[in-house]
Amino acid sequence: MEAVALPTSITNLLLHNIEAPNIRHCDSLGIKMSDFKECDKVDIIAMNPPYGGSTDIAVKSNFPMEFRSSETSDLFMVLIMYRLKADGRTAVIVPDGFLFGVDGAKLAIKAKMLRDFNLHTIIRLPGSIFSPYTSIATNVLFFNNEKAEGSAENFRTKETWFYRLDMPEGYKHFSKTKPMKLEHCQPIIDWWSDRKEIITEDGNEKSRCFTAEELITLNCNFDQCKFPKDEEEILPPAELLMDYFKKRAALEHEIDKTLSEIQRILGIEIKLD
Repeated sequence: MEAVALPTSITNLLLHNIEAPNIRHCDSLGIKMSDFKECDKVDIIAMNPPYGGSTDIAVKSNFPMEFRSSETSDLFMVLIMYRLKADGRTAVIVPDGFLFGVDGAKLAIKAKMLRDFNLHTIIRLPGSIFSPYTSIATNVLFFNNEKAEGSAENFRTKETWFYRLDMPEGYKHFSKTKPMKLEHCQPIIDWWSDRKEIITEDGNEKSRCFTAEELITLNCNFDQCKFPKDEEEILPPAELLMDYFKKRAALEHEIDKTLSEIQRILGIEIKLD
């Protein structure tokens, strides 16, 4: 196991009764992909790699040309593929940008996942899961280093299921005082063992299955079963102006009240001509 947050990792494992955790303190991206041997590969990878960060040219040079990216989350996806044993499996959290990204590196990485791995499931997570630390929307990708039965020629993925986990009832968003709990994942567990495509009453796709060929045709756009956006009401110009003046008058009234209270507290009187 490799980790940058060494003290936290060791403490966590010790608290779980692992007395001699095997952790290397190093830069996981600082090794050439071509230097990995079979003994460096692992059976299971569960990762929440850093995203939103960038790296320098020296680190990118450790990766094949077609996969070189400035975004750390992209490079970690490549690292996972190089470190996963045959028949190994992984679950990795990625930002939305990876799903709909169309730059050369992202397209090459996603195409490799479909052709060389079995990318069987993508779970769309509700926003604010990592609040207040970040507001970046995230997803969980599940793939195995195996060839799915019935997959088309030149593909190891047969089909990829997308599932959108909606915000639980009674929640507008998660927060430090109202975090996501394990019980909120129950809809995923129920759906996982009985997969079916789901269309909500408003016509939005909550769950859908795509073949690997379909996703390639879509230019590897994994941004499927996305969260519906609230529609913005567009008022006629006259109503828009009236609404603006009402809000402005209400704001000015609140400002005047606040200023009057400040003057009262300070015991001063200001007259404006």
